Amino acid sequence: LAMAFTEVTARRHVGLEQLSTFALAGRTLLGPVKSCKFVVDESTNQSVLTCSAARLIESLDLSSATGQLLNETIQTQSKEFKTGMSSLLFLVGAWSNAVLKCLQQNVPVSVIGSVMAEGLNSCCEKVQCLQLSIHDVNKELCSSGARISIFENETSYIRSNSFLNPEVCFQKGVSASEVAVPRNVHCRPEDSCNFSTSCLLSTLSDLGSVASLIKPVDDESKSVISGSGVITSSCNKKKLSHSRYFSTLAKSNFSSQLGNLEDYLSGQSAYPCECNGFGHLAMALSHGNVTSLKLLQNIVVYQQQRAECGRSSQLNVTEIVTCSLLGLPESYSCVCPGFITLVSPEKASVIKYLQGKPLGIVLMDGDLTEQYRHLGFNRPHNVRMISEPPSLQEGASEDMWLCSMLDILTHFEVSLILVKGNVCEKLMERCMANNILVIGSVKAHVLRAFGKASGAQVVPYLTQLRAHHLGSGAHVQVWRACGGRAMELRELVPVRIDVQGIPLLTAVLTTTIAAKLQFIEDQFWTFVYRLHHALDEEKVFLGGGAVELLCLSHTQMLAEQSLKPARTNAEKEFHNPSWLAASLSDCKSVVLQALASGWTQYLSAVLCNTAKAASEFEARTLIECHLKKAADCGSPSGYILKEFRRGGVVQGASDPLAGPAVGFSVYDNVTAKMEAWRRALDLVLLVLQTDSEIITGPERNRLLNSDVSSEFVFL
Repeated sequence: LAMAFTEVTARRHVGLEQLSTFALAGRTLLGPVKSCKFVVDESTNQSVLTCSAARLIESLDLSSATGQLLNETIQTQSKEFKTGMSSLLFLVGAWSNAVLKCLQQNVPVSVIGSVMAEGLNSCCEKVQCLQLSIHDVNKELCSSGARISIFENETSYIRSNSFLNPEVCFQKGVSASEVAVPRNVHCRPEDSCNFSTSCLLSTLSDLGSVASLIKPVDDESKSVISGSGVITSSCNKKKLSHSRYFSTLAKSNFSSQLGNLEDYLSGQSAYPCECNGFGHLAMALSHGNVTSLKLLQNIVVYQQQRAECGRSSQLNVTEIVTCSLLGLPESYSCVCPGFITLVSPEKASVIKYLQGKPLGIVLMDGDLTEQYRHLGFNRPHNVRMISEPPSLQEGASEDMWLCSMLDILTHFEVSLILVKGNVCEKLMERCMANNILVIGSVKAHVLRAFGKASGAQVVPYLTQLRAHHLGSGAHVQVWRACGGRAMELRELVPVRIDVQGIPLLTAVLTTTIAAKLQFIEDQFWTFVYRLHHALDEEKVFLGGGAVELLCLSHTQMLAEQSLKPARTNAEKEFHNPSWLAASLSDCKSVVLQALASGWTQYLSAVLCNTAKAASEFEARTLIECHLKKAADCGSPSGYILKEFRRGGVVQGASDPLAGPAVGFSVYDNVTAKMEAWRRALDLVLLVLQTDSEIITGPERNRLLNSDVSSEFVFL
């Protein structure tokens, strides 16, 4: 079969240009200090605030094949790690531009792909030396006595000892009169710092006063996790501070929030913050997100209490769910045991009827509709079985199905149904008329938690329901905010469903701004999974650009080595002429320099986003200064590790808002970061290869005789 493909030249690289354009939109999302974006829906003129690359890509026009590939790559990273998407998006754009420059210098596509992949693999091996065990980090932070300070102004600052961001500032709009100032953390260095959840808890307790699970000013608020696992709260009005829209912090009283757990925690050690390094690790992994830090602290308290002082090192994310509420200030965010979700106001009367009664519960895996068939048994919509008698009246079969389902529910005295999928609206109306609460779109891990606590077994169809499938002991009530009053929302009502012994915890995320709902939830999950991955892998990377700087230094070293006039064993074996070996060395150096330019763009973007460099030129100058010092030191990795721990690498840029503060180190996940690198390069190389157009059939002869025949290579 006659076949030809076009050679990729400067005129044929549309896919790479599209990748570069898409990635440019997420430049400000890079680094711990992000500039969020408003995404406006042209059809409704409604806007949503986002700092997530995954959310941003979803809002872009991705009708092209390249856009779809980019979206799938980022969504895969998000689904697996929940972090690293911004780095992935940025590197896709940086390396796309780098490949374009290689093509303009007539570097063969095969050389670009092989050398870039080889260079990235070498970088991944080189940066292994910058991995630190969380146990070592625990001891180091425990002995460093890191703390957070809040001072007399309307902005609190956390000055970071990250490698390229030594003074990252996070504004939280709060004055010292509204926040209790945490004291220095006392720790005995001679004590062994074995990991446990209590290690994480101890420091988080001291950080509680700067986080977001806080109550309004001038109240006597209490948020207690009692021995039975129920949080009770009471508070009054919130005092406005700094901004009427984005004020998130108010008064906090951590001692009252722990309630009767105070004696339990103090009984762990005579030292109130013994083994507190993992709390500071959590703070460093939060990258300044103190709102989520406080919520996580309460989650750890509850999970530790359930584990009965167990020494488990894992943060169980499957026991955490979120519920975003619009209408309350962000200071009302809290963590409550059980499952909290939003239902329509029509179900409020059913909830009030069922409140205070033990309920029989049914769990359904799938849709609660007449047409639903579980996987493998879904019939085509346009095919009718001949053996089935056709219905003379379309509504007759549906009415029969509705009556049959309702008879089953009333026979088994079912009061609560949790459904994984969709629910038939007519069946839901009939259930409400019979005081049966049906909730759809419940996640699988929530169903498993209710099944384990109530004894219920999941069924795909109601017709299969038997007595041993039923669960018992469920309770339902309208969720009430601080002060004991129920939420008054226009469209949805929060409802709390609980069973004694259920491990589920719901992080209730509140805000008065509709555009921030998704933003707050994304930030929360990013931090939770970042800490979860760190505890699961038991190792972390140095953060703040340290790892990327070592990659840049190593890649430049590889580029310089490739220019040395040395022939490999393979060249000698195949007797390649010297000019060909020199040409390959030049091409390899060009590709490695292009790969290094991606790391340079990454670091300069982080510096500019954190206001440590006024321009890209200043940022590149600062990076070159670090590279020179690392080269003069003889060991770039040793230089980077030393300066990271000293926390004094970048001191040139001034920050007019910076106030006195005590620093803390910043860390990143290992696997998530390296997978983001690999996925970014794989996508760029895939688009590079698919930019070649495959031509088959009788077009071969016409192309041979055309003026553009030189652009084709015939196979």
